[in-house]
Amino acid sequence: MLRYLLIVFGTVFLAELGDKTQLAILLFSTKPEVSRVGIALAGSLALVTTTVIAVVIGDRLAHWINPKFLEGAAAIGFILIGVFMFVSLFRGE
Repeated sequence: MLRYLLIVFGTVFLAELGDKTQLAILLFSTKPEVSRVGIALAGSLALVTTTVIAVVIGDRLAHWINPKFLEGAAAIGFILIGVFMFVSLFRGE
């Protein structure tokens, strides 16, 4: 169990680090009239909410679709996103 918790934490931490969400939070933090604690709480609540939604949907999907198929589909999706980003790098998009 601890192994999966660490894998999930590491995966989400690395995926979220430097993404658009973090950049948006960084920009909100530059406004002097906004509470930094409020920004941190709102950002955390948003991530927790989307995570709960993903867990509920994943649990429901696992009842109808083989989890191995879902893992394969996710892997293919990530590979396609990576290829698209790599191609875009050389196209200057």
